[in-house]
Amino acid sequence: MAEVDRPELLTRGFSNVYVVRALGLPSFTAYSANQTYQTEKVRSEATASDLDEAKNYISEHYAAPNSKYFGIAKGRNVIVIHLESFQQFLIDYHLQVDGKSYEVTPFLNSLYHSNSTLAFSNFFHQVKAGKTSDAETLMETSLFGLSNGSYLVNYGGTNTAYAAPSILGQTGDYTSAVFHGNVGTFWNRNNAYKQWGYDYFFDSSYFTKQNSENSFQYGLNDKYMFADAIKYLEHMQQPFYTKFITVSNHYPYTSLAGNSDEEGFPLADTDDETINGYFATANYLDSAVKAFFDYLKESGLYDNSIIVLYGDHYGISNSRNTDLAPLLGKDSETWTSYDNAMLQRVPYMIHIPGFTEGHISDTFGGEVDNLPTLLHLLGVDTSDYIQLGQDLLSEDNDQTVAFRTAGDYVTPTYTSSSGHLYYTATGEEITNPDENTQAATKAIRDAVALQLSTSDEIQTGDLLRFAKIPGLKQVDSSSISYTDSLKSLKAIEKKRGDESTSLYSEHDNESTVDMFKAPSYMQLHESSSSSSSESE
Repeated sequence: MAEVDRPELLTRGFSNVYVVRALGLPSFTAYSANQTYQTEKVRSEATASDLDEAKNYISEHYAAPNSKYFGIAKGRNVIVIHLESFQQFLIDYHLQVDGKSYEVTPFLNSLYHSNSTLAFSNFFHQVKAGKTSDAETLMETSLFGLSNGSYLVNYGGTNTAYAAPSILGQTGDYTSAVFHGNVGTFWNRNNAYKQWGYDYFFDSSYFTKQNSENSFQYGLNDKYMFADAIKYLEHMQQPFYTKFITVSNHYPYTSLAGNSDEEGFPLADTDDETINGYFATANYLDSAVKAFFDYLKESGLYDNSIIVLYGDHYGISNSRNTDLAPLLGKDSETWTSYDNAMLQRVPYMIHIPGFTEGHISDTFGGEVDNLPTLLHLLGVDTSDYIQLGQDLLSEDNDQTVAFRTAGDYVTPTYTSSSGHLYYTATGEEITNPDENTQAATKAIRDAVALQLSTSDEIQTGDLLRFAKIPGLKQVDSSSISYTDSLKSLKAIEKKRGDESTSLYSEHDNESTVDMFKAPSYMQLHESSSSSSSESE
């Protein structure tokens, strides 16, 4: 019944709180015991020699950094902005409504084309049932989520990990934090983040009390989240590694409903209400990100930071894509699995203030490639690390994108999707491949299967507990607490005194909270609203 009431609840496992509510405590206890048994059985059978096999694979597929980019952002703050359900087609998209054209994401478009941004036009999400949690796992550990369920929920709170916050904390003395306007138990983040080495996790308990005007079912809306985060961010010692998880552009794309100040961006005109609302919430997210960037510049954080922005997964599911097709200039009748595959592209941008050689790269890659790419830009040698991704700026990158659905992949030459094979450049289906094509695609299938199976062995066997990585220690999660975090940050400031590197200290112990300004949609479009009223 739980699966009927909330589809995919057990297979995705957002939070044990939700599972308890759906199953009842007795049934949950049995379900949890079975999950624990299965997990522990595989873990107990794993050995250090299993890790050796994985390390051999990783060594053979290591992509050395490009000397042109290695270390160009060394020592900078890292700010990661998680763009919820944000697909690549939104970049530069103009929605046509009643004969008028509306640019959906003007600010993100400007970042995408900035000469201070390394942007990627063929970057794909690689999530499955774990959705957002899979994206976080891929982006910050360079390992995949699971073929079934969420890695964060099933393993994240116990498995040894070498994730971005831990690596940077040990190699560059970075302080780390996550800001997210939902409850900390969702996706088991409150436990998994400790295993990843996050020093602080500011969840909804640290933010404004939620109500119908400032939030919806997935948490505090983005402008409120960014605004509330500043009173904590400004007390963090620099350099820091921070992640801001947005939620307003989350299915069913009704987060602005009832908020008259934020409603105003037109809805699309299709038979699918989900599609219709998608562009308005994306526009709100764009406005929130711009407001945060304005704050970074005003406060002085911008120039010494590197800002990574990425879409975590699709926003419009494949089942709705034929309704979306006309808005993309496509014919619903001729829509194919190839078109579905291409819509799995999501934005990936690395904005480096002061850098002037930015460009839009057509290199094919996925979320698993983020961590080595980012670490190399920060000047971190990853040659001994256990990461399945490849630096997207490396000349050795093989441009093979694995999807978690068996047999699906994308390369610059071939796309395999739902049992069909296509030429990537044209979308032409290959129905009778010759011997050379068969050999080439078999090699790709084998490579993809090996990458995924290697990840699964590492994740389900908790193989990183056997790892001895030069310069890195395993995280002691018992030493990390997410209570009274502001008190902790202020205590560190006081202890360091004149040597404190927090933004608050740099501003002579004056807060920067008032520097954040996030005008509503109506405020941003007052002139057009006035003109419209006058014409009526």
